[in-house]
Amino acid sequence: MIGRTMRRLNEMLDKGIDGTFQESDYDETELSRLESKWKRFLADSSIAKQNLEKEKANIKSMVSDISHQTKTPVANLRLYTELLRERLEKPCPQDEKSRERERVLAREIAVQAEKLEFLMEALTKLSRLETGLVTVEPEKRSVEPLLCRVIAQIEPEAEKKGIRIVWDREKAKAAQARYDLKWSTELLYNLADNAVKYSEKGSQVEFYVNLYSMYTAICVKDQGRGISEEEIPRIFGRFYRGKDVQQQEGVGIGLYLAREIARQQEGYIRVRSKKGEGSVFQVYLPV
Repeated sequence: MIGRTMRRLNEMLDKGIDGTFQESDYDETELSRLESKWKRFLADSSIAKQNLEKEKANIKSMVSDISHQTKTPVANLRLYTELLRERLEKPCPQDEKSRERERVLAREIAVQAEKLEFLMEALTKLSRLETGLVTVEPEKRSVEPLLCRVIAQIEPEAEKKGIRIVWDREKAKAAQARYDLKWSTELLYNLADNAVKYSEKGSQVEFYVNLYSMYTAICVKDQGRGISEEEIPRIFGRFYRGKDVQQQEGVGIGLYLAREIARQQEGYIRVRSKKGEGSVFQVYLPV
């Protein structure tokens, strides 16, 4: 009996190692219970291995993204720095035209450095969310503090373009949802920033709330250029930028990050848009 048990244990270990183990005894003996425990252990190990491989894939993808997306701003920084250095080394009189050219180069260096800083910050936030280093902690609260934060952040940019911000504070105060205030501010700001960035001067951006039985929808409506129907399924892709906005500042990661934050709070984002008629981004957060 001991010999048979030892052979069965060896067989269980061998098949566990090569991934072919299956339970063969379904009774109440010690060996049967041991088989069940071994099966559960192998299943847990398999899940842990899959999770580890997924984390490795995320990190590999992030490193690849960083490498690819930072090439352009770094190259531009080198170019403008070299041009500025050459101008400063030339023994030419410092007339107003020459000084203006140097100011232009200095501004370009600052813009590219700011773009690189924003990109690295966004990628860092995204990697922390995707790999589980940082988790969202939703709490049930009014949506008013969330909208207050976002509107306070976006108003300076809106004022520069003469864009009016509209929202109903009392309705926002009455509406409740479960969300992480810090990360949801990041989510909604990305949507608001796009609304202001891609809207014409003198237009309007409206924030409003819709209540449903299981979700509260926080909506950002703009009067911008809108999104074509074929592009809507792609706009949440990492680093995707529409054909109409490729010449404007941006790195194409804001919507991807927004969707990830919503997903981690058991929420989601929907878009309604029509070319030339503006867009409405709706963030659904669980009640």
